[in-house]
Amino acid sequence: MGKLRVGFALTGSFCNFEVVLNELEKLAENDHIELFPIMSEASSSFDTRFGKAKDWRKRIKEITGNDIIETIVEAELVGPKMNFDTIIVAPCTGNTLAKLANAITDTTVTMACKAQLRNIKPIVLAIATNDGLSANGKNIGTLLNAKNVYFVPFGQDDIEGKPNSLVAHFHLIEETMDAALKGKQFQPLLV
Repeated sequence: MGKLRVGFALTGSFCNFEVVLNELEKLAENDHIELFPIMSEASSSFDTRFGKAKDWRKRIKEITGNDIIETIVEAELVGPKMNFDTIIVAPCTGNTLAKLANAITDTTVTMACKAQLRNIKPIVLAIATNDGLSANGKNIGTLLNAKNVYFVPFGQDDIEGKPNSLVAHFHLIEETMDAALKGKQFQPLLV
């Protein structure tokens, strides 16, 4: 059996980049996985207090050994040409959740996910959203009910300061991916 071809997409929850890239490094150590990075327009271009975009892009390319898919035009090729076994979106912002739940395809990551779902193949969402238990709750519910969409287990991350915030347990990305490839939601979902 050949290597798993895994698209790994990052969206703009910059405070989670370091922990997510640590998980990306763990996946890269698996000889049975080839990683193809995908970055949203914001994540590939914004300099924030958490780091500079060029430094994140450099590190991601070094970890994966592949060029980053950074445009909608490049991401459209996920469907007909790239043949990914799965796409992981980590971190997956509330903005991206809302777009996926409502079939809005106006970013690199949403185009890659749409193309993947068109091929009836799984996507894995590792959410990081400050409004998961408020405005984005309905979008999480919609996607929990969608075919070929799986969630990395998640929970509240700061009940005092941000009581509506939900964040994936990023260390469970690989286990969730393995289950998704078998058509199963990794459990327990709520941690």
